[in-house]
Order: sequence, then structure tokens, then C-alpha cells
Amino acid sequence: MDERWMMSGLCRTVQADDLFVEGAAQNQAKALCTGCPVRAECLAHALDGRIEHGVWGGMTERERRALLKRRPTVRSWAGLLDAAKRHHESGGASSRRASA
Repeated sequence: MDERWMMSGLCRTVQADDLFVEGAAQNQAKALCTGCPVRAECLAHALDGRIEHGVWGGMTERERRALLKRRPTVRSWAGLLDAAKRHHESGGASSRRASA
């Protein structure tokens, strides 16, 4: 698995312990993910790897478990999130709205 994306994460500037917190401190950890250029890759890594602890890609372990439960047929979150990111970047959402 290619994990070069990790070098671009905003979280590389904080202590790892700051991302493995509980309760209200999780909101601070999630805020760090806002605007991170590799947020989708990070989230996909956690979902595909079934990582049980910490904030990854702006989601807590509880949020990731709920997402996995809601979407049990997804085989590759990396593929799904990458496709969604490309679609968004290409303006697919705005062109679809314009034609509706």
C-alpha cells in the first residue's frame, strides 16, 4: 500500500497523541483535518484498514464504524473516495446541477 500521502498531512506537525484522544478533545483533532490536502486518502486508509482508534480523515472511530455499518458492500474506500474527489475536482457536481 502506497502511503506517501502521509507526508502531506497537516497532522504531521502535531504529536501523534493529539490524534488519539477521547471525548471533546476529538473535536480539536477533527478540526486539524479541515483543509488537509490528503483528508480523503487518510480516511480511506483508516476505513480500508479497519483502524479502530484515533481521528483519521476527520472522522472518529465511532463515526467510521457507523459509516462502515451503513455501507457494508464497499470493497475499496480508497477507490470510492478517489473517484468522488476526481468528480468533485472536475466540476461534475456543478455541471450536473446546471443541466437539471
